[in-house]
Amino acid sequence: MDIIKWLNKRNIKIKDQNLIHQAFMHSSYANEHKNKTDNERLEFMGDAVLQIWVSEKLFKFSPPLSEGEMTTLRARLVCEKALSIYARELNLNRFLLLGAGEEKNGGRNKDSILADMFEAFIGAIYIDQGLGCISKVLDEVIIPRIENPSDIEVNLDYKTKLQEYIQSDKRKTVVYEVMNVSGPSNNPSFKIRVKLDDLTLGIGSGNSKKKAEQNAAKNAFDKLVR
Repeated sequence: MDIIKWLNKRNIKIKDQNLIHQAFMHSSYANEHKNKTDNERLEFMGDAVLQIWVSEKLFKFSPPLSEGEMTTLRARLVCEKALSIYARELNLNRFLLLGAGEEKNGGRNKDSILADMFEAFIGAIYIDQGLGCISKVLDEVIIPRIENPSDIEVNLDYKTKLQEYIQSDKRKTVVYEVMNVSGPSNNPSFKIRVKLDDLTLGIGSGNSKKKAEQNAAKNAFDKLVR
């Protein structure tokens, strides 16, 4: 079964099939094949779509959740580990296109690659079909975890810990900003800072945006709890 048939089974009729296939095209694959475009721009879109989709579901949840509860639960539902779990549960990693070297190095099972792929996939569906069709995918893996938060199979990450610590004193949300991206497209290095208002709380680096955010949050958290 290819990804288009997978979507058809969920009654999602895609207009631009190339866009969907692009969502599974890792930069290592694109670099080895001329005229191929990787999934990084779609990943950017999918990240935003996941945030708003999960936020809306949490906002409408009954009984109503507090702002702090919504923020904490959303962070757990869209963190890198959670997204990689969703990708595996839906068996989407079989559609992933990797370069020969990345395939040999076990890229098909790396949490960071699977999480990015999942975001790109959601971004591609959104661009092609709009927000309505997103639920036909996300309802399978996220709604059960909203209804039973204890079933979320990921530990609290540093982004969540930092947000909980900030909200214990102030009802504010921290913001993550990309300071710099260096290195080749198939092995980038991100430098990110986490801020509260105009104050920089911490800085972190990593080979993915999510890892850099986690490291920035850990840097901030470690400073705050000394």
